[in-house]
Amino acid sequence: MEGLLGHRKAGRWGNTQENAFVLLALDRYFQTYEKTTPDFLARAWLGDRYAGEHAFRGRTTERQHVEVPMAALPGGPGGNDLVLAKEGPGRLYYRIGLRYAPTSLRLDPADHGFTVERAYEGADDPADVRREADGAWRVRAGARVRVRLTLVAPERRYHVALVDPLSAGLEPLNPALALTGTLPDETDTDVTEVGAPGLGGPRGAGSWWWWTRPWFEHQNLRDERVEAFTSLLWEGVYTYAYVARATTPGAFVVPPPRAEEMYAPETFGRGSTDRVVIE
Repeated sequence: MEGLLGHRKAGRWGNTQENAFVLLALDRYFQTYEKTTPDFLARAWLGDRYAGEHAFRGRTTERQHVEVPMAALPGGPGGNDLVLAKEGPGRLYYRIGLRYAPTSLRLDPADHGFTVERAYEGADDPADVRREADGAWRVRAGARVRVRLTLVAPERRYHVALVDPLSAGLEPLNPALALTGTLPDETDTDVTEVGAPGLGGPRGAGSWWWWTRPWFEHQNLRDERVEAFTSLLWEGVYTYAYVARATTPGAFVVPPPRAEEMYAPETFGRGSTDRVVIE
């Protein structure tokens, strides 16, 4: 189901034939898994504490949202079980999410569906950027820096956002602006093959043609972060790179780069916190 819906573009599939067959597949899914009309009561408990209930009668897109404050969650080792129960016929779908702010600025990498790494290097002279034994990056003031992100997707992902927070001392250089000037040609941003109905090509017989483009569909170079987006990301290893200038001397803590499925944020990954010294 997720795969079929994830391949839509602007709310529809590639052509009328695809629309028809996908709708037939969705109907078969519905007749198999959603045949029973919902008529049940759902309840939730956090440990021995009652968290709420909601009755679902008939077919509807209605959602019931319950928020539990962090103060109600147990601290320290151990914890309480979250228990969901259903009484009555029909299928219950649920999502459990957690919004939080870390207490420490020094974050380790996390892999919950993506692996993300970040590295800095001199765009014009390798000596402009070096990494110290303690992991800190030292950058020459005024130098142009290439920021290289590596993204690993172990399986197909949908509506992916890759976000890299900028060091406060770096300013991204947008090649689309005339004032930026000429940037180094090599950015190591991967390209991917794309197929569409058309003329037969080297991929074999059939009315398909192929071309290459960057793996992302859109990017933003903002004052405080750089973003890349794609609606479909096949499993594999991808790189994304951009160039920034070290404009402000100082020592800066840089939040980790992060990738996530925008409509399923529980599928995410992040790199580690970095320390950048510009002098």
